[in-house]
This record gives sequence, structure tokens and C-alpha cells, in this order.
Amino acid sequence: MTDFLFVLYPWIKSLHIMAVISWMAGLFYLPRLYVYHVENAKDVEGASAIFETMENKLLRVIMQPAMIVSWVCGLIMVMTPGIVDWSYVWPWTKGASVVAMTWFHHWLAIRRKDFLVGRNRLTGRQFRMMNEVPTVLMVIIVVSVVVKF
Repeated sequence: MTDFLFVLYPWIKSLHIMAVISWMAGLFYLPRLYVYHVENAKDVEGASAIFETMENKLLRVIMQPAMIVSWVCGLIMVMTPGIVDWSYVWPWTKGASVVAMTWFHHWLAIRRKDFLVGRNRLTGRQFRMMNEVPTVLMVIIVVSVVVKF
């Protein structure tokens, strides 16, 4: 089994990187869509429905599958013997940041439901500030994996 994982490892890592890129793109773009939704939907008739469709497709068609593939491939890589040395700090900071990124993903999904039922209370400015969360987490994750402190 170990030899099999080592043969597949570069493929799994490649799929993981592609999935993470897709997931991150969505995590950057969805809060921006929320900004536009809050600030512009009331000005144009039918715009709210258009924003809701865009937000739903981004979340369900791109972000959700990308997050799942990121997690599955990441866990397979972690379970590959000799890949992660748990005596270092970096796997723990990366893991905590990935959990935080997943929490943020779900927080965004809850905000979408708020829009659907008309109970969004956040402003465009607040969504702009939340748009920085994935950037901070990405920096921690990349530095953790590359520097391996």
C-alpha cells in the first residue's frame, strides 16, 4: 500500500494544488459578490435574483467540490508515510489554518442563506473586511508548507 501511495503521490499533490486554487478563487470572489449584492441589488430591478444565482453557482458548483477535493487529497498526502514530520510546528499551523478556511467557507454559505430570506445585516464594508480573511490564512498556509518551521 505504501508503494502505491508513493506512485500516486505526485498526482494527488497536483490535484490538491488545482483544487486549492479553485477553492481560493471562490473564497476571494464570493465576498466580493456579496459587496456588490448589498450595494447595487436594490438599484436595479431583478438584480438581487441575478446575484443570488451567481452566488449559488459559485458556492455549489465550484467552491464546494474544490473544498472537498482539497480536503480528501490533503488527508491522503498527510497519511502517506514519511511526508509529514509532526514534531515540527508547520503541520499544526497549516492544519489550523485549513480548518479556519473551512469555517470561513461555511460562514459564507450561511451569509448566502441570509440573502435568500432577506435577513442580511452586513454592509459592503463589512464584507470587504471579511474578504481579507482568506488572504491571511493563505499566507499562513503557504509559509508553513514552504518554510517548514
